[in-house]
Amino acid sequence: MDALAKGNTAVITGAAGGIGLAVAKVLAGKGLKVVLVDRADAVLERAAELGGTGYVVDVSDRAAVEALARDVHAAFGPVSFLMNNAAISGGADALSGPALWDQVIGVNLMGVLHGVQAFVPAMVKSGRPGVIVNTGSKQGITQPPGNTAYNVAKSGVKALTEGLAHTLREQTDDRVSAHLLIPGFTFTGMTRSGGEKPAAAWTAEQVAEFLFERLAENDFYILCPDNDVDRATDEKRMAWTMGDVIENRPALSRWHPDYKDAFAKFMEE
Repeated sequence: MDALAKGNTAVITGAAGGIGLAVAKVLAGKGLKVVLVDRADAVLERAAELGGTGYVVDVSDRAAVEALARDVHAAFGPVSFLMNNAAISGGADALSGPALWDQVIGVNLMGVLHGVQAFVPAMVKSGRPGVIVNTGSKQGITQPPGNTAYNVAKSGVKALTEGLAHTLREQTDDRVSAHLLIPGFTFTGMTRSGGEKPAAAWTAEQVAEFLFERLAENDFYILCPDNDVDRATDEKRMAWTMGDVIENRPALSRWHPDYKDAFAKFMEE
């Protein structure tokens, strides 16, 4: 992929650890100039370790992301690889207070939009190949109850990235392309609760490896398995979720007591 050529510039948010840092390591190993962004000060040390540049930025702050884009362009020129990966957890349901909702939506959805709007127009105008990866979630597709704010944000990232891919196809004939990374259960700073990695989880490095394998095949939906759930299982869960709309079942029928047996039978078929 020409966008990943040695000497090109890559910007990764949420890069102080986890998937973002794993992706930055791969790109640094390919000889790209890596720009690591995170609201945690640790990103400066991580960037120095990779011979890259670190910025402490809260992606929910539009002005801060716009200033970041100006600084990066002035220092390195056009960006060839952009990964809007920064995210936070949050257990807000629909009736939770506004503060947690504002935080989760601000980082997980608006942070992606800010990155897209700050960096992508210059990527389009540059005339050079470019890749944008936005990190979504399976929760943004299957909508498990109990974490509604996170689900809403990641649903928005899916819709945003789909629309972006269409716009880029029309404007650049896929010279600049957008892709949706959909991780499985991954052992990161956001998911760990202490202790060792669960056997069911992938490492961030496995997700990064899978990402670049699928980018090489030009996949848009980069749906990651893990050590517990394979792609076939993911596909059936997603198909059941869409079936709620098609068959006019109750919302989130997968977790509805009247549909417990029907869902189990569907998964066994």
